[in-house]
Amino acid sequence: MFEPPPVSLLKFAIQLTIQRLTSAEPFHFSTCNFLFIFYTLLMNVADTEIKSLLETYQKITVYGLSNDPSKPSHYVPVYIRDKGWEVVGTYPKEHSVGGFTIYPSLKDVPKEDRKFIDVFRSSDKIPEVIDEILTLGGTEVIWLQLGISHPEAEKKAEEAGIRVVSNRCLIIEHRNYF
Repeated sequence: MFEPPPVSLLKFAIQLTIQRLTSAEPFHFSTCNFLFIFYTLLMNVADTEIKSLLETYQKITVYGLSNDPSKPSHYVPVYIRDKGWEVVGTYPKEHSVGGFTIYPSLKDVPKEDRKFIDVFRSSDKIPEVIDEILTLGGTEVIWLQLGISHPEAEKKAEEAGIRVVSNRCLIIEHRNYF
């Protein structure tokens, strides 16, 4: 059964369209733009399930937890930790900014901490991330932050039984429900 997209996402799509229409650059609403917005509106996890996911999983692994406090890949995990979740991260360079436990790669994260993975990687890197997650096993939820999506890779994860949330921010969703 079709479920209408969340109002916040519709507002975002409308704002993006208005911004593009009012910019100095010529606006060409290509099929590609339409498909991206349409895909984003048809989320693979229903809007009504977001709160339940956040209540169910109290441990989050942040894939790409940055050492730069000005980046979303740092301040989103800080926010979530400050709201009561246990947060660990992966980052290829060793750091201890923010007091997080940081692992050099996902394979080093204990399996019990990999059930919910919040991903901060560019959309073009998502297939590699999904392959790594599937190889390691143990993951139940993959959360791709706002602006991050890769339909083919997400479908692969879903076919493996993993819940996938894409193009959503944990801070925004937390504020919506708590």
